[in-house]
Amino acid sequence: MTMTIDAYTVADLHNKAIPFRIPANQWSEAEANAKSAEELLLYRSNLLGSDLTVTNFGGGNTSAKLESKDPISGKAVKVLWVKGSGGDIGSMRLDGFATLYHDKLLELEQIYQGQAFEDLMVGYLPHCTFNLNTRAASIDTPLHGYLPFAHVDHVHPDAIIALAAAKSGKAATQEIWGGRVGWLDWKRPGFELGLMLRDYVQSNQGLRGVMLAGHGIICWGEDAKACYDNTIELIGDAARFLNGRLANRAAFGGKAVATFSDEGRRKVGAYIMPRLRGLMTGKTGKISHFCATPEVLEFVGSVDFLRLAAIGTSCPDHFLRTKITPMTLDPAELGNPNYLEAQLSAYRDSYRAYYTRCAGPEDPAMRDPNPVVVLIPGVGLFTFASDKTTARLACEFYINAINVMRGAEVVGGYIGLDEREAFAIEYWALEEAKLQRMPKPKALAGKIALITGAAGGIGAAIARRLLQDGACVLLTDRDEATLGAACSELIAVYGDDVVRSFICDVTQEDQVLAAFEFCSIAFGGLDIFVANAGLASSASIEDTSLALWRKNYNVLTEGYFLTSRAAFPLMRAAGGGSIIFIGSKNALAATPNASAYASAKAAAVHLARCLALEGAEHGIRVNVVNPDAVIKGSRIWDGDWRKERAGAHGIDAGTELEDFYRNRSLLKKDVLPEDIAEAVYFFASDASSKSTANILNVDAGNAQAFTR
Repeated sequence: MTMTIDAYTVADLHNKAIPFRIPANQWSEAEANAKSAEELLLYRSNLLGSDLTVTNFGGGNTSAKLESKDPISGKAVKVLWVKGSGGDIGSMRLDGFATLYHDKLLELEQIYQGQAFEDLMVGYLPHCTFNLNTRAASIDTPLHGYLPFAHVDHVHPDAIIALAAAKSGKAATQEIWGGRVGWLDWKRPGFELGLMLRDYVQSNQGLRGVMLAGHGIICWGEDAKACYDNTIELIGDAARFLNGRLANRAAFGGKAVATFSDEGRRKVGAYIMPRLRGLMTGKTGKISHFCATPEVLEFVGSVDFLRLAAIGTSCPDHFLRTKITPMTLDPAELGNPNYLEAQLSAYRDSYRAYYTRCAGPEDPAMRDPNPVVVLIPGVGLFTFASDKTTARLACEFYINAINVMRGAEVVGGYIGLDEREAFAIEYWALEEAKLQRMPKPKALAGKIALITGAAGGIGAAIARRLLQDGACVLLTDRDEATLGAACSELIAVYGDDVVRSFICDVTQEDQVLAAFEFCSIAFGGLDIFVANAGLASSASIEDTSLALWRKNYNVLTEGYFLTSRAAFPLMRAAGGGSIIFIGSKNALAATPNASAYASAKAAAVHLARCLALEGAEHGIRVNVVNPDAVIKGSRIWDGDWRKERAGAHGIDAGTELEDFYRNRSLLKKDVLPEDIAEAVYFFASDASSKSTANILNVDAGNAQAFTR
């Protein structure tokens, strides 16, 4: 397949640089008045972290030196409360702070042997723990502990880092604050930087803060509010300065490439994401995120785009999420069938060369050489990671990097971090230890599923089961209200990163194609497709109208055909996948007064066998789960089908139906939506990697439906 994109370009609407946002002071005296000292630290932290103008997700740290009662001596001691390792100041709670005896932390200087032994010092931090707190202290703890101020903030605002990553950043810092904010050249976080910072502040009295070249600002106050106010004011000062420099000028040298229309970006994204994802080999599959914000489009369409992208990111917080450099693609080459593979191969070779140049014998083994960030002029920003949240955050962090570049370019020019320094942080032993502590990925991590008829009892149960084991799931259904309710319920449990919904009637070809395109844009492709949309009807052959007959075949046969046909190219791009049809006992066992329904289900089962033959060479498995009498939670059984089936068996629909079907089974058990979901999970997972064209009956035993 080739990609034609020329028809999708449109003229740009503006050519002026996007200004930096100025953060608002959100401190509320009414909220703060009743809080304890510890709660005020948390309040300040949450306010700062909730504003992406102030710091990115997981970035920055806050602290306070507070008096507490020693649990052993009963005496008052000074305790450093500082954001713990791996936390996020915007969403953390009090248990997210590490707590250390301040005097013990200061005493560690006596055993510090210099920068060559920096990593060893982290092992001593637990010896300073106050009150058996299990929250690990971060590498930035010395920056807070050795400063003499009661309250300290270290944040990574784009406007600040733009100065910290600019050739003339030091001069700009002097111009903006007139000597009230200091400057320290780049130094990796840790004890050495903590001691340097302390000594610098002692030698330069009256400072409000210090710019840390390459990675942000550290500032302070004598109480929580004063510290917060100082932080917000300093960021605002930097933003206003940069906006003055950017006023009435084009960013990044001006526009070089026209921005694609919304439709064009969507078409390119839906085409490119599954193919890139399929070519990125590794231990787990990739989930993708697509973004085309004004900041992104301004950057990728600019004159200076390729030059700046090649420099890479500067702030450690950024490139730990994004890799030091992105992969860039030429939109004019996307139709070339060999282009993507060649570009990925070249990127991986470049990353291996970077690793080889910088790695020493004690460094960890090379990590995944695939790009995290992919940029296409006129189209936008794509990120790839092992899960949706990480991919989304990588996108947010690269937008931070774009903002930094935009600001730094008007302050003497943007400078990236030295390659070896970047490597030292990316492959830092402490970072490797953090990665090793990460839990093992779930069985369906990196997998993407689409379920039709997902608002019903069986569909929703399948979605829950796949989400439970780490998949991203797109729910589709034609009923907007019930689909919305089902989606909201799942988001409340699993989060909005991994759940999406799309209105789709499987009998409408355009809606089917749109749903699968949406899945590509939302997550990057498709690995698991569950054809579950259904209906049921009961009528004697003489009472079966042509309309009723066609209705059954439209949904249960043609609908399965249309959706499977849409799934195939996405699964081929992914290198394989699993298609699961939800059939019925009636596909195998004849039943009275249901010829349209039963024969349509039988046709779907045979379609699955045909698709298994076609899909095998592409690694696409196709299997069938045959339920029977799944009454609980079923919309089908809430309608006329219940009365019709009860009538066919001569029983009362209200009181006898469940008992009838349970007692009819060999095992005398009810079949629940969760039982069907377990069977679907089996076929979706690697546990069934050598199974295709199979039928799994989940009916509590029905001799008529035995497959052999």
